[in-house]
Amino acid sequence: MTNQVVSLIRSDRAETWQEILSDLITDPQELLRLLKLDAATSPYSLDALAQFPLKAPRPFVERIEKGNWHDPLLRQIWPSRFEETQAAGFVADPLHEEEFNPVPGLLHKYQGRVLLTAAPHCAIHCRYCFRRHFDYRANSPSRAQWEEAFAYIANDSSIEEVILSGGDPLAISDSQFHWLLQQLANIEALTTVRIHTRLPIVIPQRISNELVRCLSETRLRLVMVVHCNHRQELDSAVTNGFGILGDIGVTMLNQAVLLKDVNDSAETLIDLNKALFQHNVLPYYLHMPDQVAGTEHFYVTDQHAIELIKTLHASLPGYLVPRLVRENPGERGKTRIA
Repeated sequence: MTNQVVSLIRSDRAETWQEILSDLITDPQELLRLLKLDAATSPYSLDALAQFPLKAPRPFVERIEKGNWHDPLLRQIWPSRFEETQAAGFVADPLHEEEFNPVPGLLHKYQGRVLLTAAPHCAIHCRYCFRRHFDYRANSPSRAQWEEAFAYIANDSSIEEVILSGGDPLAISDSQFHWLLQQLANIEALTTVRIHTRLPIVIPQRISNELVRCLSETRLRLVMVVHCNHRQELDSAVTNGFGILGDIGVTMLNQAVLLKDVNDSAETLIDLNKALFQHNVLPYYLHMPDQVAGTEHFYVTDQHAIELIKTLHASLPGYLVPRLVRENPGERGKTRIA
């Protein structure tokens, strides 16, 4: 099917990532108009919007096919009435993250590494988000509270890696991100910072000169795990950003979430992983969706997921087959399914 994209941004100059971030699509009616869709055929949920508002960057929406309710990118951001379904086993905090939150902004679930909530917000609200109910207000540290988190890390010499998450860690300013990276570099035992982010996919302009300079100057080894679920999310601006990051020595990985009617076919996953590899991004995880309240319509069974991985193993070299995993509460790492 030919992908007819929506031309949303018209400017005589390139917009900065900050300008794009300040002009997100937040009104479902605007999204309907831009994509030439009729809400009567797929109503949105006011309850879902109240709990988890619509947020969609215009560069991402440009890649959505007009008039197609089945578009895999649209499905990821549309506040569907299906979110009102109350399914058994789907709860607000399926990973029990509150139990691993010793100081504000820090989660310590895994041996040798901790997660810092670098930003309390994202550039996009993915409707399957496992932290859509997370208490970000209690985990948005002030500078003084950041010092508490740094002290916690420095006092545990077994911690060698910090994972920057959120929200999205690249949603903060370049100056704040640079300060954070500098503080981490001052902790002697740390060797690696891993950045889990969707920004290079949804707003590729985020790979700014300032960010590249910051990343290239640190002593820490950098791993960036981008979050791309479908090949249609990749355009030339996105892949150009991958090239820039690779050129400065950032190890590039991808974590996809397996989502019903988005990427739950072998053909789609093969296409995605081949396309990523063309731009030096290796598949890392294929993550089973967490059983978060309001997301049951995205869920894929273990049996179907295992069959997909078998097909990928038969069709791709091993380095292009992601690990099929889920996260179980209390476990010291991801649980491999197949």
